[in-house]
Amino acid sequence: MDKSKIRNIAIIAHVDHGKTTLVDGLLKQSKTFRDNQAEMSQSLIMDSGDQEHERGITITAKTTSVFYGDYKINIIDTPGHADFSGEVERTLNMADGVILVVDAQEGPMPQTKFVLNKALQLKLKPVVIINKIDKPAQRIAEVEDEVANLFLELATDESQLFYPVYYAIAREGKAWVANPTDVAGEADLTPIFEAIVREIPEPKVIDEPEKGLQMLATSLDYDNFLGKYVVGKILRGKAKKGEEVVVIKADDTVKKSRIDKIFTFKGLGREETGEALAGDIVAITGLAESSIGDTVASVAFPDKLPSIEVEAPTLSIYIGPNTSPLKGREGDFTTSRQIGDRLKKELETNIAMRLEEQGLGYKVSGRGELHLSVLIETMRREGFEMEVGRPEVVYKEIDGVENEPIEDLTVEVDGEFVGAVSQELGLRRAEMLSQEITSTGATRLVYKITTAALIGLRNNLLTATKGTVLMSSIPAGYKPTSGAHYKQERNGVLIAFEAGQTTAYALNMAEARGVLYVGAGAEVYAGMIVGLNNKKEDLDINVCKGKQLTNMRSKASDGTVQLTPFTQLSLEQCLDFIGDDELLEVTPKNLRLRKRYLDPNERKRAAKNA
Repeated sequence: MDKSKIRNIAIIAHVDHGKTTLVDGLLKQSKTFRDNQAEMSQSLIMDSGDQEHERGITITAKTTSVFYGDYKINIIDTPGHADFSGEVERTLNMADGVILVVDAQEGPMPQTKFVLNKALQLKLKPVVIINKIDKPAQRIAEVEDEVANLFLELATDESQLFYPVYYAIAREGKAWVANPTDVAGEADLTPIFEAIVREIPEPKVIDEPEKGLQMLATSLDYDNFLGKYVVGKILRGKAKKGEEVVVIKADDTVKKSRIDKIFTFKGLGREETGEALAGDIVAITGLAESSIGDTVASVAFPDKLPSIEVEAPTLSIYIGPNTSPLKGREGDFTTSRQIGDRLKKELETNIAMRLEEQGLGYKVSGRGELHLSVLIETMRREGFEMEVGRPEVVYKEIDGVENEPIEDLTVEVDGEFVGAVSQELGLRRAEMLSQEITSTGATRLVYKITTAALIGLRNNLLTATKGTVLMSSIPAGYKPTSGAHYKQERNGVLIAFEAGQTTAYALNMAEARGVLYVGAGAEVYAGMIVGLNNKKEDLDINVCKGKQLTNMRSKASDGTVQLTPFTQLSLEQCLDFIGDDELLEVTPKNLRLRKRYLDPNERKRAAKNA
């Protein structure tokens, strides 16, 4: 297809502002699906992963395409969470313009600023859509002013200050050129299609077709039939089936290869083609040696393209083979080699992640708690059994001085909880930047806080605000560490001192000591954490003790014990909870907190030597 008839766009937005819902509407109204196809009745079609559906967020960027008249529109649906900024940074390289979706009530939020900044740095043409204009608390005029101020702050040249604005209710598949007085009527996204064709420029390519193919590998995909797919935008020449090419690695090494098959995107699937021209986004098989950031070029002109630059990781975590007494019982993949192979495979597609060996296991570095916990949960569901350490901040040396990452944190709560939030953030030495009342009556607080102090904050604020807090953060650079590193304070833990099955009788007595994390009938081992102590020190307790039976007390009467329901921690809560001398045992069936040293004497010796 002629490049003048191709448009490559990325949909960018803050979490839950409606970008994936907008893509649903574009797919449906472009007649990509037949009327009787299941997708016509589905929502969040592009969020294909289990965790994406469960968490309600986009984790990996995905490419699709629709046809509008003679035009082919390649659409890249990007994540909105800063933890997955590596996905945003690499996929924006394929786009020539962006659609920025902003909630008509919330306005620009931290991730809005983050993704727009990335887009403007790449000189991509923006189109703004004010979404959810049917909200009772919508404030369209104010949001337009806030968007204008955001562009003034982030624009890299004057032309970026002139952008078209459209209005939409993505959930209903409706859009308007001007702010409508009446939002009734049939679903119609024609104004958005017209804006893409008219406002987004045709693909930028290198006008030297005689030099042959040149493409940057921006994404990878796999299947069991054809193996690895290399996805990217053709920047020069064209790709031909069976053509011999070279893959130029980041270290300038060159490997010869041959294109097996070429696929263009159509709807949610791919369509095989014999050749593809500059400007189109394609998936190529046969390039087994290729990785993200490599250049695929013709043999005659092996010119290397600038590689994709991704911001450095801010958090690291230890992942290694399970060493608890219950190891090997619940997982299919348990050895250090199997875990290492899986993590190395993850590096091929997850370019914001880093990996290095550490003892029996590996130190995995990423962009945040969510970035790392999604990986751990994915491996858990694949059948891996492992142990995980506490998340640690990745410090950076700048001009001989140790620096730590900092972030801009936005918290939105009801007025009654402002005191609790301020107290918690004061303890974490956060610096307040602003405080305002939103149109809904909530209070929005903006802080500058170290990444170290962010660990465990979400769970504490959820508890303090009865689950009503809204919070998000974006990277804000580095600052020199001020003396000692921040360390979260926490009460001691209740530790099982013998192996066995917990009994209601023993747990009933243990309840007075603190909050329990296990129920009756659970299998425990010595050194396993079974609860949070009411006091600062750790306490070894017996949770397997049974009632002594006599002729006056029957075993059946043991069932009359009434236990308070135990607290079941999620994966993220477990990661926030564990201390430096503790580990989290992760299996496909269970999450178990434990001490690093299971024997109490070893724990005492380790504490003395610390």
